[in-house]
Amino acid sequence: MKFSEEKKEFDALAFGELLLRLSSPLNERMISGAVFEKRAGGAELNVVSGISLMGLHTGIISKLPKNELGTYIKNNVRFCGVSDEWLVYDESPEARLGIYYYEHGVFPRKPTVVYDRKNASINSIKLDEIPESIYHTTRLFHTSGISLALSEQTRNTAETLIRKFKEAGAFISFDVNFRANLWTEADAKKYIERILPYVDILFISEETSRRTFGRTGDLKEILKSFAKEYNIGVLASTERKIISPKKHTFGSTIYNAEEDKFYREEPYENIEVIDRIGSGDAYVSGVLFGLLAYGDCQKALEYGNAACAVKNTVLGDLPSTDIKEMDKIIESHKGTGYQSEMNR
Repeated sequence: MKFSEEKKEFDALAFGELLLRLSSPLNERMISGAVFEKRAGGAELNVVSGISLMGLHTGIISKLPKNELGTYIKNNVRFCGVSDEWLVYDESPEARLGIYYYEHGVFPRKPTVVYDRKNASINSIKLDEIPESIYHTTRLFHTSGISLALSEQTRNTAETLIRKFKEAGAFISFDVNFRANLWTEADAKKYIERILPYVDILFISEETSRRTFGRTGDLKEILKSFAKEYNIGVLASTERKIISPKKHTFGSTIYNAEEDKFYREEPYENIEVIDRIGSGDAYVSGVLFGLLAYGDCQKALEYGNAACAVKNTVLGDLPSTDIKEMDKIIESHKGTGYQSEMNR
């Protein structure tokens, strides 16, 4: 996939909800623990944060309450090097920040998520709160199925942003990111199929392809079918083997439709999982970084897999790995000889 050489203010912009995460301490339970740890999160923020940490310029479009919690989230956006220029603030008495609660899993107990995000300020965002000048400022625009699922208002805003950024010449990246507790598979299929003709880079799992979209055949046939039907240039699908909540194996497949070529590498095996939340978003950030920085699916595969693998080892939703560390992880993954046990 060839990205324009034209210099833009941003390499990537994303639209999505920003959330407050309250999580039990490691191995504690929500039903019995006394404290929660506070962190910032949100699928699209996780993506642009990862891209920014690796050295490209990104920003986030969202709406926050104009209060101390909104300021806390804004500060986290800035900490990751993501521009807060396009954040909108809700000054109404009903302004609120969406919350989710997280409990870490320990085999055989699975990780648990409880949402408290109804009527969050993001659901009141209107297109006229986003300046028209934004559409020509970026090389790529990213959003996910979560933004389509939250409410009719966020769905309409996301769909219009996709069309307007596409018309302005930006590449469109979309992560299906299906969440059963946000909408039904039937609604997901209905609304996602409306925007797929605009999508250049699609992230979709094999399970979602089969269950939500009714695709058949093996993974390669499924990815090819989406590419052909909707003229999508690059498709990526993750493959996670969960040995236990604390140990995963991760790999992925990328299909380049123009080349009619599949990209794969050896998976990252026996990852020591500290916190899996945001690891799928980290994968998206690595793939998009590889495409934006190199225009190369092999690089996209390597950065995507490495970004996901290392994010599993970091507490919180947001990534914390720069390009120097990422390159070392990729080099180590490819290496077959002696490797030092410590960075020093």
